[in-house]
Amino acid sequence: MAGRIRWCVGQALKELDNIFALAFGKQFPPQGWCAVAVQANATNKTVPGSSFSLEKLFRDGFLWGVPTKRRSVEKRLNRKFGYPEYVYKLLLPKRNLLVCNTCGHHYEANHLCPHCYAKVRAETEAMQSAIQAELGLNPVEQEVVVLYEGEKTEQPAEFWKGKRIIEMKKERPSWFSKNLLEKSTAEPSSSGDVKPTELA
Repeated sequence: MAGRIRWCVGQALKELDNIFALAFGKQFPPQGWCAVAVQANATNKTVPGSSFSLEKLFRDGFLWGVPTKRRSVEKRLNRKFGYPEYVYKLLLPKRNLLVCNTCGHHYEANHLCPHCYAKVRAETEAMQSAIQAELGLNPVEQEVVVLYEGEKTEQPAEFWKGKRIIEMKKERPSWFSKNLLEKSTAEPSSSGDVKPTELA
């Protein structure tokens, strides 16, 4: 498809080149354009010394929409931050800020609280480093369970069979839930099934 379009554009440029050359008198008219019989070898003759060509005109590039001058720093800053005579971008205060119920820090609506998320991220990185120190980087075919102090005795020994256990040498933080589908502020559920809530 692109080759066909390129060929059509090339043909159109050749036709325009012939028309321009005919209009400026730098080329004899082709055979089919006049009633007078002209020799076949004179149809494509050009006047010596003429170097006019539409392809050269297009190759020079002044017809294309390309920038010819560098935009100054002042213009760039006006476009970026706004200027009354150019584009006025008012600095408006954010009105979609909320207060976190857990830590009291402000955060943007429809986003996670960055202060609470930093704590979760630090704890997750500590768990990942403990797993890497214990098991290395080799692939593990068994299920890996990360337990804090006092959590291994909550279940019978048969429950942990066939699982790789990584023990963290500290107590589980109160805000770090065992079941990540549960809300950390709610009381832990006694049932094993967790049903999603507040979907609508």
